[in-house]
Amino acid sequence: MTIVADAQTDPAAMAMWRPVRGGNAFEITVARLVQAIKLGVVGVGERLPAERELAEKLRVSRVTLREAIAALRDAGYLESRRGRAGGTFVLSTSPAAASSQDAGQLAREMGDALHDALDFRRVVEPGAAALAANRAMPATDRQHLVTCLAASRDRDPATRRVSDSRLHLAVAAASGSQSLAAAVADVQLRLDKLLAAIPVIKRNLDHSDAQHAQVIDAILAGDPGGARAAMEEHCDGTAELLRGLLVY
Repeated sequence: MTIVADAQTDPAAMAMWRPVRGGNAFEITVARLVQAIKLGVVGVGERLPAERELAEKLRVSRVTLREAIAALRDAGYLESRRGRAGGTFVLSTSPAAASSQDAGQLAREMGDALHDALDFRRVVEPGAAALAANRAMPATDRQHLVTCLAASRDRDPATRRVSDSRLHLAVAAASGSQSLAAAVADVQLRLDKLLAAIPVIKRNLDHSDAQHAQVIDAILAGDPGGARAAMEEHCDGTAELLRGLLVY
């Protein structure tokens, strides 16, 4: 019989199951669940708290929680069992392929430099998006952003990461600042292997595509505040997944 840590008395469980705050509820929920698994709050073979209880503790909708659980089930962390003794059980603490394991090693080797890169990205990329929205762009530049956005929706694992990076670099270039474009290129390069190692989670890809569209729509509409906010939300969501899936 497996025993799940009591969120009412166990300090680690209380920390993991605290309310989710922010605009990236799905990504944060995924990260919390993975962190709970990797830190042993819920061990291999043990069952997650009941769906209703966990949704209430995390302060997320049951739809969001189910999507997060489904994503981690597809990624190999969890499995669902039916019947009286059913529920959602931890299947593995590290189901990723060798490339992801290498990325986990790289994340550990980067140490504080990883968090520095994520913080730096959180500043420069939203700033570049806001500046691009504040600039009168020629039709060719506007069309280039639209073309890069369409390409970024590619779901082929072999090409998606490149297409994603090209969109972010296009936004930086659209700012008109060579220094900003260079800074964005630098941080994209520093995070490239880690971003490529995030497990393919369809819900996350859908969310990322929607955020990309919000950024480009705001830029083309000349809305600096909207462009900055959309890019901040996108960077925050990616950072949550990186910290939850790769840092342990």
